[in-house]
Amino acid sequence: MERTIVYFEDMRAENTDTTFRLVEERGRTLGIKKVVLASTTGATAMKAVEFFKGKGIKLIVIPHQFGFRETHAFRQELVQPIKEAGHEVHVGTMLFHTENLYESNVPTLMANLLRCFCQGIKVCFEITLMATDGGLVTIGEKVIAIAGTGRGADTALVMQASSSRNLKKLRVNEILCKPLNPLNVEELREWEKKLPGKT
Repeated sequence: MERTIVYFEDMRAENTDTTFRLVEERGRTLGIKKVVLASTTGATAMKAVEFFKGKGIKLIVIPHQFGFRETHAFRQELVQPIKEAGHEVHVGTMLFHTENLYESNVPTLMANLLRCFCQGIKVCFEITLMATDGGLVTIGEKVIAIAGTGRGADTALVMQASSSRNLKKLRVNEILCKPLNPLNVEELREWEKKLPGKT
């Protein structure tokens, strides 16, 4: 069996459109009806709502948890239109950002290990677990998870969902796209500082 992976050489806004197109094509082939999508401010979520309109896809939008930063970046006025379009917005605990919970740094260790592939792969794991914990997908259900680096989308994985309680059942079936040269966590933070706003 052969599959194609798209590698993004640069971090550009156009990567989001390409990622959505790849997700639509693979989802149609595999009969996948749910897409789990990371969105910090809601801009990527709204772009996805428009792109996937009428295509039989249910979006499960996962913003940051409350308290992650001083102010919650996801625009609350977007929640209602997203839900009215037939999708979900779920705010839950970001499982790889519970550092020092019970005096353990294991979540940070896991996050940094997954970031060796790219930031988006770390986030795809995290949001799929969060969506399953929230009851929006079931254990073993095939979904496509979408995330990105700093803004927009540049990573998509076909996954078999699982909950944080059943982590060993989480599976990555296919990588549809990812950055070619991912940034490490320090590089990512420096890059993000230069951004006028995140999506």
